[in-house]
Amino acid sequence: MRSAGKSRTTRHVLSVTAATAALTAVATLGGAPASAAPSVGRYVALGDSYASAAGVPTQTDSACTRSDRNYPTLVKAALAPTATTDVTCGGATTVHMTTSQNSSAPPQFQALTADTGLVTLTVGGNDIGFADIIVRCVTLGLFAPSGSPCRTSYTWTGTDRLAETIDATAPKIAATLDGIRQRSPQARILITGYPAILPDDGSNCPGVVSIAKGDAPWLRDTQKRLNTMIATQAAAHGAVYVDTYAKSVGHDLCKPASTRWTEPLLTTAAAPFHPNAAGERAMADAVLGALG
Repeated sequence: MRSAGKSRTTRHVLSVTAATAALTAVATLGGAPASAAPSVGRYVALGDSYASAAGVPTQTDSACTRSDRNYPTLVKAALAPTATTDVTCGGATTVHMTTSQNSSAPPQFQALTADTGLVTLTVGGNDIGFADIIVRCVTLGLFAPSGSPCRTSYTWTGTDRLAETIDATAPKIAATLDGIRQRSPQARILITGYPAILPDDGSNCPGVVSIAKGDAPWLRDTQKRLNTMIATQAAAHGAVYVDTYAKSVGHDLCKPASTRWTEPLLTTAAAPFHPNAAGERAMADAVLGALG
């Protein structure tokens, strides 16, 4: 489906946990052999917490919640580019491509160069207010578990405000892709969607997380709308869309720890509602598959 030092990391990784409480070794990457891997030259990784792997052990940059098991690290291992710069940062929005995020995270576009051959990007979730959506839906679900209180809160005016926000984010994604192209004209640009958070069949799992029965299918559809928007902008602006959703179906946060790729509210494997190490590996596989 937004910050300095440990205090920022705690807010980012545990924000959902805190809100609800107020009310109550890298696996081998299955990719092409090195001899078959495409030559990419210089690789730059941009994006948010789904790209930085917030909360996934081991965190190597506390200010940006960046893990040494995030998908850019796995892509780097598979492709062996001539140089790699990973500036992914938890909480990043499209604004942070050209504006500093915190004292240790300058504009991500500063990593781009004219000789960059590959750029991966994961962004858009924070532009639509991902953390706020999760906090609201988890909180409201505590009081009306059989209804659709979160959906009602976003649609009571007669329009779906999240759908409107996704549509309003489209030009920001477009501008981001165009900005990458301007700075790295020879680069192959891959922008990922977001993997499944909730079950694709629209069910919920109240024993795991308090998202109401009627809100689960609406949240699923909202995430799919976001991914579709990203894919549309990729096609219109010379980028490759990487579908990380399709293969993640069946690995949502409602599944057992041995199966899920996205973590629930209470977890130590990743930030809540974020990919764990297996999820990051799956995202890397999708990127490598898109590279052919």
